[in-house]
Amino acid sequence: MHGYTENKDDYLKRLRRIEGQVRGIAKMVEDDKYCIDILTQVSAATKALQSVALGLLEEHMGGCVVDAARAGGAEADAKVKEASEAIARLVRS
Repeated sequence: MHGYTENKDDYLKRLRRIEGQVRGIAKMVEDDKYCIDILTQVSAATKALQSVALGLLEEHMGGCVVDAARAGGAEADAKVKEASEAIARLVRS
């Protein structure tokens, strides 16, 4: 079981909402809407995705990483490295 399993339905609802936002952005481009209006919607969708990512990261850290740290050894080291790399990717994006 993954750390996010308890909140899976919430994540799916949020992702579906984001999917709708992205479809709306594509429609705005198709309809030749004003650039700034499109950029505003892109920013909103980006922030929504970042929010999902941070929630998943928090649940990963609180579940998978903590469990591996308690077990210790190579698995703990690997989970911490994996989480650090995920954080680095989020910071760069």
